[in-house]
Amino acid sequence: MKFRNALVAATMLALPLAATAQPVTGLYVGGGVGPDFQLNTDVKNLQGKSGVLGGLSTSGKEQYDTGFAGLASVGWGLGNGLRAEIEGNYRNTDGKGYTGFTRFGGFEGGGTQEKYGAMANVLYDFVGYVPVVVQPYVGAGIGVQWVQDNNQHAENVSAFTVGTRAFAPGSVTVDASGRTAVFAYQAIVGAALPISSIPGLALTAEYRFLGTAGNRTNSANFNAGTASTFGRVQYGPTYDNIVLFGVRYNFGVAPPPAPVAAPVPPAPVSRSYLVFFDWDKAVLTDRAREIVSEAAANSTKVQYTRIEVNGYTDTSGTPKYNQGLSVRRAQAVAAELVKDGVPKAAISIQGFGETHLLVQTGPGVREPQNRRVEIIIQ
Repeated sequence: MKFRNALVAATMLALPLAATAQPVTGLYVGGGVGPDFQLNTDVKNLQGKSGVLGGLSTSGKEQYDTGFAGLASVGWGLGNGLRAEIEGNYRNTDGKGYTGFTRFGGFEGGGTQEKYGAMANVLYDFVGYVPVVVQPYVGAGIGVQWVQDNNQHAENVSAFTVGTRAFAPGSVTVDASGRTAVFAYQAIVGAALPISSIPGLALTAEYRFLGTAGNRTNSANFNAGTASTFGRVQYGPTYDNIVLFGVRYNFGVAPPPAPVAAPVPPAPVSRSYLVFFDWDKAVLTDRAREIVSEAAANSTKVQYTRIEVNGYTDTSGTPKYNQGLSVRRAQAVAAELVKDGVPKAAISIQGFGETHLLVQTGPGVREPQNRRVEIIIQ
């Protein structure tokens, strides 16, 4: 329950930074730390050097407090969900003493147990199966663990004998120490939360079950005041439930490509044609009709939105007269366009008089370039 709540809380906090989960590709490294909940270990033989322990059972269990676990790993992702890694780990738990033996006056104890070693793991990421940013994964591994018992002991043992030696009741202690290399195996269930701001980086949360195989035997010392004798303690396999929170960095993840701006549509192409008039005339010349005919023919080759016909004059004459003359010239060109097949509804007519001169002149000047109509196809 605690692990599930912690995972949900971590996920909610990181969601604003999360990115879509992707398969691990190429080289990656990772690490994590967390609590280690070690199960009680069988004590299969508790024996003095000169014989069995009289009045004291020879088997029971060793108890442990919640400990600490940490690991670092380096691996390779195949890009299809599968990945393999090598892991180095360390665990440390405090002993609480022996239980299950007869004639023990209490459960007080002490000492520590350390485990460290290397594991080879194979994992599978469920990419694309879950429509969220969190990437679940499972795995399994085998390897070797060195189990180091440091002064594992129990106190307040009642009276017992070792061979012919009698130990009076009172503050009797049993101490055991030793280091043994054993085969180890583990199962892994976890989830990764990619961080969008740092491509390749992910937060991880895992549950691991680690077990060791075979027995291990440590030397023991039985003490009662000034009296003591040597013996041995034989332990069975160990089992650990471990919760880890950590990070993983995948070197094979490239930064996301920069967003491509939408192509800007090209500006509409416009074509213009100039039709010139004689002085004080609004009648089309033969050359003028050729230009209008060309404009009409070209309008059928392009997708136009409108055709503007704008009339102009030179500065000879009054502005009022020139304004009217420019409109008549524009109307004459528009009529010719309609005659040549251009729809009348597509044409807009406007007169500008003696404004917008093509050639700048003073007032009262007869300038042929200014006596014009401009056809603009857009």
